Amino acid sequence: MGSAALDHAGGRPKKGSGGSQLWKKALLHSSLCFVMGFFTGFAPSSVSDWRSAAPVVGAGGLAVESSHLLRTQHSVGGGNRTLLSQGGAAAEAATPRPLLVVVTTTESTPTANGERAAMLTRMAHALLLVPPPLLWVVVEAAPDVPATARLLRDTGLLYRHLTYKDNFTAAEVAAGKERHHQRNAALEHIERHRLAGVVHFAGLGDVFQLRFFDQIRQISTFGAWPVARMSRGERKVLVQGPACSASKVIGWFSRDLSSSTTVSTGQATPTGGTPAGAGAARPSSAPEIDVHGFAFNSSVLWDPERWGRYPTSEPDKSQDSIRFVQQVVTEDYSKVKGIPSDCSEIMVWRVEAPSSSRQAPGNNNRR
Repeated sequence: MGSAALDHAGGRPKKGSGGSQLWKKALLHSSLCFVMGFFTGFAPSSVSDWRSAAPVVGAGGLAVESSHLLRTQHSVGGGNRTLLSQGGAAAEAATPRPLLVVVTTTESTPTANGERAAMLTRMAHALLLVPPPLLWVVVEAAPDVPATARLLRDTGLLYRHLTYKDNFTAAEVAAGKERHHQRNAALEHIERHRLAGVVHFAGLGDVFQLRFFDQIRQISTFGAWPVARMSRGERKVLVQGPACSASKVIGWFSRDLSSSTTVSTGQATPTGGTPAGAGAARPSSAPEIDVHGFAFNSSVLWDPERWGRYPTSEPDKSQDSIRFVQQVVTEDYSKVKGIPSDCSEIMVWRVEAPSSSRQAPGNNNRR
């Protein structure tokens, strides 16, 4: 009777066999969970793409992450710039770069029309190398708008395209009246929209050192620098700009490198002499300053004192923005920052067209 409760394998109870299998399964599951948890502890805390963890050698031999390097390269044309150190990033956030407003005027002569696309493309590629923020203001006559608009859209730059319907004769273009009108149109746009930043007039034939743009960002009111002017087809180089004593602007000079002659205006004296009245702030005479040789803070345009500078008998002078700025620059040298600090380095070159291309048909007057 007792053998009826035992199995055929040796008398072990059937109920005990089932409980042993459940125990083995539970032990197996616990072991697997332990092993998985053990190896999970060695895994990184966050999942990242393998490309972002792959070290590459950047500028100066520093090891940076490849994704950071890619963002740095793409930031040349705009957007965020990744720095290689936390200290540099903190300094960047604490002192953001001022906006650069680069104004470029054009010309409506047939010769200039043929060269415009090439020169605008060259200027665009130069400005793409300048760290943001930068706004490019291009001014031209209405008939030339469609082709230039397509070109500007493809540059990748932040830009404003200003046009006008005024007509200018060949003689007026040769005399520079059209460019004067374009500069005033650009300054009027900047003043109307309160575009706060440093304004610089960059000609299509200008060549720059990239460090130059970092220098003019430091301008608080006015800044000036030497400009070397060259003409294609002529062996002549003329350097014009501020004369400095240490870091102070004391006058203006014009030097012909081909003949080694120097002409000084204002309080400056020829090379080797002692500046007359170097301690005074106001110049003894008002020199004529090329607009390509200075930059200014745009807040000057909406300064309330601007409207009280001229008597009521001369109301039009306050409306001529470019002449107003040129006059203010020469009124008080203490407000003008020399670039570089001692004005000893040429960072801007102007390559002018040959005289034949700057003459209107039937007109022998040069611009």
